[in-house]
Amino acid sequence: MEFLQPPGWREALHQRAEHPDALPIWGGTDVMVEVNFARTRPEALLDLTRVSELSRWHREDSWVRIGAGVSYTRVIDELGPVLPGLAMASRTVGSPQIRNRGTIGGNLGSSSPAGDALPPLFAGGAEVELESVRGVRRLPVDSFVVGPKKNALADDELIAAVWMPVREGSAQQFAKVGTRNAMVIAVCSFALDVSDGRVGTCIGSAGPTPLRAFAAEEFALGLASYSEEAGVEFGRLVAAAASPIDDVRGSAAYRRHALSVLARRTLKWALCG
Repeated sequence: MEFLQPPGWREALHQRAEHPDALPIWGGTDVMVEVNFARTRPEALLDLTRVSELSRWHREDSWVRIGAGVSYTRVIDELGPVLPGLAMASRTVGSPQIRNRGTIGGNLGSSSPAGDALPPLFAGGAEVELESVRGVRRLPVDSFVVGPKKNALADDELIAAVWMPVREGSAQQFAKVGTRNAMVIAVCSFALDVSDGRVGTCIGSAGPTPLRAFAAEEFALGLASYSEEAGVEFGRLVAAAASPIDDVRGSAAYRRHALSVLARRTLKWALCG
């Protein structure tokens, strides 16, 4: 297996174009599990840890651009005030060591429906910046993730960054159910983003991709305040939008029930403060 280690972003893009079968890697928290269990055997690894451009973030107008190499720990420490939902989700990822190494870009690249960072990105209306030697393009995150561990990344492209809109007065929440309290893959998760004139939702680990609950969003958009009756109906609509399966982590019925509870709680937290 060839090991490629470009010193900068331009070099990384050229090496990606020259080695389209190379597997990009930063923290390796997902990639190395696949390699170690021989589930994948790439011809080359494209190590991006020396590409300093990927580890930067900045505010640009009403957006935050987060480089693909920004770790979960940095999201928690540096972006919590402006992107609280993404910071909440980042706190639930693995152990401190994994949060120090794992990145938002890696979660996008893996495109797992159980990826903890994905629901806040979907709920918040994020866009993914992709780049190759041919140029740059931006895709809505729900157009980027196209199936279980499948995405719209071309053979010669790399994930450069994710763009998150910052809306004044936005209330963001994230909640997750797992088989234990820490270092666990989600049985299901739910993200909510409420601002003036907009409600965004996303269901994690209960479908082939992260799923928006559009009927629930429309219902919540008409709410002036929280009530238990409204919370129950919102939870019902979220559960109905899920497409879960039975597996070793939980049954489809349990996932639907758990999502209804998570949705009700997060709506109350968002509207009541």
